[in-house]
Amino acid sequence: MDAFRTEARLILASGSPRRRDFLADLGIAFEVVVADIDETPLTGEQPAEFVARLSREKARGVDIPDAWVLGADTAVVVDGEILGKPGDAEEACAMLMRLSGRWHEVWTGFSLCCRATGESCTKAVCTKVRFLELTPELCRAYVRTGEPLDKAGAYGIQGKGCFLVPEISGSYTNVVGLPMTEVLEALLHHKVIALLDDL
Repeated sequence: MDAFRTEARLILASGSPRRRDFLADLGIAFEVVVADIDETPLTGEQPAEFVARLSREKARGVDIPDAWVLGADTAVVVDGEILGKPGDAEEACAMLMRLSGRWHEVWTGFSLCCRATGESCTKAVCTKVRFLELTPELCRAYVRTGEPLDKAGAYGIQGKGCFLVPEISGSYTNVVGLPMTEVLEALLHHKVIALLDDL
């Protein structure tokens, strides 16, 4: 049984299968329309500002005025530097070895907006992640799986890379790509969804 009823048309402005799964698993009805935007950080832009801006641009990049649009963006940050997706296996290994044995941050921004009403909200959420101490051999073995090549920071906590993370401080779903506690609060607040409370 589902916990929520969808009250308004909802568009997910993301092609991420993990973001789709989070919403679908809760019984929230939505459509996917991927917004194509430039994801280059601006000079001097802080991680929270970066993910908030990109999520806002993704949400506003979908031109369906009568719908609520949810945009999101996730960034892995170490030493204040935003790590994107690696260009190749060598770059993936370099990123992973940089994270090895250390704490880093994962920031996800999300933006919910409706053009017809002019309502919107944007939030950035941070989770701290501790990485396993990696040997070069273990690093190469993981990179050989192919998983790191399409992931920011070169790892996926919800996939084959689950063994890389012995500890987190904060939201797990935020690391995967959508801080569901905060997203649900926003969807309920703006009456995009409602609780089903009959047992």
